[in-house]
Parts: sequence; structure tokens; C-alpha cells
Amino acid sequence: MTVNSIQRAGAKIVYEVRGSGPPLVLLHPFPTNRHFWEPLVPALEPRYRLIAPDLRGHGESEAGEGASMANHAEDVRQILRACDVERAAFVGVSIGGYILFEFWRKFRQQVALLGLSNTRAQADSDEGRASRLKAAEDVEKNGTALFLDNSVVKLVGESTRRNRPDIVTRARGLMDAMTREGLAAVQRGMAARPDSVATLPTINVPTLIVRGVEDAFIPAEDVELMHKKIAGSEIVAIPETGHYTPFERPEDFLKVLRPFLDRHRW
Repeated sequence: MTVNSIQRAGAKIVYEVRGSGPPLVLLHPFPTNRHFWEPLVPALEPRYRLIAPDLRGHGESEAGEGASMANHAEDVRQILRACDVERAAFVGVSIGGYILFEFWRKFRQQVALLGLSNTRAQADSDEGRASRLKAAEDVEKNGTALFLDNSVVKLVGESTRRNRPDIVTRARGLMDAMTREGLAAVQRGMAARPDSVATLPTINVPTLIVRGVEDAFIPAEDVELMHKKIAGSEIVAIPETGHYTPFERPEDFLKVLRPFLDRHRW
């Protein structure tokens, strides 16, 4: 394993590389960091070259000039350049999916496969946007702890909270790497993200769509919309998981992801 960084748009962006084989880029959800993927790494690194950044404003990566989807996508492109990767498979969870829609619009020639987990194509509603902007202001004034305490119980599914409190504790621990500046910048970036519904029919690479049955943030109909509009896409619902499906039930996520990757070698 190696940990490297790039400098771009006023920020140091940290990323980790491990394993060998075809390149697989892993984009974690808000408000975690690259360590979100650790439960899956032992099963993936013998077969793939894993590239896992701390997204701008998360973990060890700074916010710099802002956490817009355009900045996130360009960060990923520059990481691929630093890794001498021309084409890769990508898996994104939540904000990771938002970034992948932007990345597809700009750099689709670099995308061999897409995994979209616990995400949606629509932009925020006016209410959702206002809520994010208020949260950004609150965090800047009062710090991150209360926001993160309230968030983790919504992000992790009810079954996981009931049966695996250790996973809730680990998820909350990941969030502690968020600074108030980073968290506010990321919230503002998500609030301003473009609607990607019109992008969906342009996606013409193998695409896997995963949802958590207990995901409190992404309704089933939003996931079905992606499946309907991305021709040939596969869709899987994983029970007893919330918004952090790969982290909550990594073994079940791997049962879906690994066969998908193996069927579409790149």
C-alpha cells in the first residue's frame, strides 16, 4: 500500500493505492474517507489495483477552492494521471455517485465500468438545498460533533444499528476526520450539484446499481429511475442495510460487486 497526494485547486488531495490488476477507483460517501473501503479491501486487492482517494474536504484532503462536483471530478482525473491510468472501473457511494455523473460527462473515455451505490441522479430539492446550506453555516459556527452525531444514526440502517453497534461506532469514528471547513465546503458543493437525470441515457458502459433496503436518504423510486434510464444496467437491493451498504454488509456487497467486475474485465 502507498499513500500519495496531488496538489490542485488550492488543496492537497490524498489517495491510497494498493493491490494489483485492473484499476478500480473507489469513491467513498460523505462524511467518511478512504478508510470506508477497508472491510472490502482484503477481497479486492489480490485481483484489482485499488485507487481510493479522500475526496476533497474529507479525511486528509483539504477543501481548497471548494468542493464542487467539477473540482471533485478533476481531482479524480489528476489522480488517474498520477497513477498512469488511462481507463478504470469506478464505484461510488452517495456523493461518490454524484461525482461519477460529473466525471462521465467530462471524461467518459476513461470509464470502463460503473458501480453506483446508494446514490441518485436528481439534484437536491429546494428544501434539501436549504437544509445543506444551513448545516454548513451551523458547522462553521458550532463545530462538527453535533452534526455528525445526528448524521450517523440516519446514515446507518436500522438493522445495523440494532444488531451491529460496532459498525455504527466505526462509521462515527471515520467521520471525526472531517474539519468544519471541509464539511461546510462539501455540503455547499452537494447543494450546488447539477441534476444528472439527462446524463443517464448517455451511459453506455456496464453499470451496476446497488441500494440499501433501509436507506433513509435514497428512495427506491430514485434507484429505479437510474436503472430504467441506463440501458442494460443491473440493479440489486441489499436487505438490512442503510445508506452505507458496502460498509454495513461488505460480504453481501462483495457477492454482487465481484461477479459484476469479473464478467466485464477491462
